[in-house]
Amino acid sequence: MRFDIITLFPDFFTSPLGCGLMSRALAKQIAAVHIINPRDFTIDRHHKVDDESYGGGVGMVIKPEPIFAAVESLPILPRRQVLLMSPQGEKIDRALFQELHTDYDQLVLICGHYEGIDERVMNIVDREISLGDFVLTCGEIPALTLINGIVRLLPGTVGKAESIQADSFEDGLLDYPHYTRPAEFRGWRVPEVLMSGNHEKIATWRHQQQLDRTQTKRPDLYTTWLERSTIVANASEIPTRSESDRSDTTEQPNQ
Repeated sequence: MRFDIITLFPDFFTSPLGCGLMSRALAKQIAAVHIINPRDFTIDRHHKVDDESYGGGVGMVIKPEPIFAAVESLPILPRRQVLLMSPQGEKIDRALFQELHTDYDQLVLICGHYEGIDERVMNIVDREISLGDFVLTCGEIPALTLINGIVRLLPGTVGKAESIQADSFEDGLLDYPHYTRPAEFRGWRVPEVLMSGNHEKIATWRHQQQLDRTQTKRPDLYTTWLERSTIVANASEIPTRSESDRSDTTEQPNQ
């Protein structure tokens, strides 16, 4: 998968992309990250990328010309989306990671700065992406979050696929608690069930922990999970048409 980052601060990505799973994924060419600086596309000697806002107001606005030029310099893969990191965008979540890594081969990430970006840039943007209902100093933070979350899902990044399947939010619930050696630390013991060797009891315990944690920490998620579970349960109780037909046929006397 290809990521093209339009950023005024390329060094922001040097350390995060150069260590851990991200570094190994890039080295194995599971994903490719290309960083483009809009300043390289300015035509004045000061490489100016921002200017005052029409109508007045505080702060500077990123000019449209260098952003357009930077995006237009990129190759275009068949399945591409141009994303603007913006507090006005849709919130990043597990479903978004899944959608973007499944449906697209190239993501162009435009990182905003200052007071904002000239509105005309929206003509080349497919959607806006946000970390949440707050404002950050730069768009590089949500861009890095997006790349990390997507690359982690790509086959080969994480050693064991099972670890992704057990993630928080994967089935609508938070993750269960994890323990390792020693069995007792400062008076706190590992739950006996985890050392029992009974995999069925362990699975039941872990699922109950997920339910309890989600209900306590994220009651909104728990309510959504309950609603979804109820819908699935009700759907499974509805007889299929063939079952209904067979029932009707059985009750009819022979002519």
